[in-house]
Amino acid sequence: MRLLVAGAGATGGYFGGRLAHAGRDVTFLVREGRAAQLRAGGLEVVSPHGGFKLTPKLVTAGTVDGTYDAILLAVKAYSLDGALADLAPAVGPETMILPVLNGMKHVELLTARFGPEAVAGCLCRIPAHVDEEGRIVQLGKFHDLVYGEMNGARTPRIEKLDAFMHDAGFRAYLSPAIEREMWEKWVMLATLAGITCLMRGSVGEIVGAPGGAEFVNRFLGEAAAVAAAAGHPPSETFLAQTRALLTAKGSPLTASMFRDLQAGGRIEADQIIGDLLDKGRQAQVPVPLLALAYTHLAVFQNRQAA
Repeated sequence: MRLLVAGAGATGGYFGGRLAHAGRDVTFLVREGRAAQLRAGGLEVVSPHGGFKLTPKLVTAGTVDGTYDAILLAVKAYSLDGALADLAPAVGPETMILPVLNGMKHVELLTARFGPEAVAGCLCRIPAHVDEEGRIVQLGKFHDLVYGEMNGARTPRIEKLDAFMHDAGFRAYLSPAIEREMWEKWVMLATLAGITCLMRGSVGEIVGAPGGAEFVNRFLGEAAAVAAAAGHPPSETFLAQTRALLTAKGSPLTASMFRDLQAGGRIEADQIIGDLLDKGRQAQVPVPLLALAYTHLAVFQNRQAA
């Protein structure tokens, strides 16, 4: 199997790097600046599970070398349009696209451009970032990549992908309910981003303030209600685990969107908060906290664009 990884940042670089380090056929599609950095210093991963450094196979826009069996799409949502144009030459009749973007809007865009058969479900769970030296630094111990056919079918191509992903140094999991799991991750991310960005603090700081835990639970309730109205109700197990995670006393947990906001970088407010808000309004679900969070983040985005 030939895998193209679109993006060599924290997510694409980590999982693609692990696969390449395990001997899989992996090529990275990157921008010229990142390509120059990787050619000069290699792709380096710093991880509690053991680090490594390798010389990756690289292509850039306009130099894609034929079609691939699978494409791991690991770019930020605001870079999606450009990435789709760059990777289009790599998509053949049998190519499977595995997007690990946040939210669900990208699934609609990929399906419209490449057709529903080309798109599989995928999500990842990993705390990581790219440091000033260009290294991919894993910040915690979990590193999960979950994938599956959107309709839950166990097809030959998804089984082939599953075999490709296993024993590569991270937790690979073939899900029979990937669409529900993608929605659940969206609910969790929207809640975490909304609460930490609105309150400008960590989970522990929020729940340590008067009314903090109640605020978190109300925000989670809104996000879960939107998912349910869209036909993807989160499981009770997921909701219990997420409530515990987001109301843990003393927790230093923050959203990557909050960290990006603090650093003055670009944020995915439209895809994580705005799209969920739109779906809530279309379903006539009361979403006052989602609306507040989106207005708050839109002020920051508009300032960045000015």
